[in-house]
Amino acid sequence: MATHVVLVHPEIHWNTGNAGRTCLAAGAVLHLIEPLGFSLRERQVKRAGLDYWEHVDARVWPGWEAFENELPTLGDPYFFSAKAKRLLWDVPLGGSSDVVLIFGGKPPACRGSCTSVMETGLSGCQSSHRVSGHSTCRRQ
Repeated sequence: MATHVVLVHPEIHWNTGNAGRTCLAAGAVLHLIEPLGFSLRERQVKRAGLDYWEHVDARVWPGWEAFENELPTLGDPYFFSAKAKRLLWDVPLGGSSDVVLIFGGKPPACRGSCTSVMETGLSGCQSSHRVSGHSTCRRQ
């Protein structure tokens, strides 16, 4: 089973670096959908302290449309949204099929498979009863 993590139009290099480090540790592929809010040139990556970046299986896509064309071959897509009705914990992610976990804003050219991705959207917007003040919600 392959896991793909997708960041749609990421803006903050530190957050992207954390996602990359997590993907590296989990053996997942990181997909970055342009435009990016930062540069991936070697100098900027080193400056951000992403010394492990060369080991991350990262793929950069010129836009949502290019990625969306490839999406059906990658696995079952799940779009994370604070507006979704299903919870992450309700989805059988440990199955035999590949999964694509999509984070970020709604792509501007959302069509075709994006609609079905939205319908299977997952809410990561849950407050944790274990950590005081912890919430995974992202303010819109």
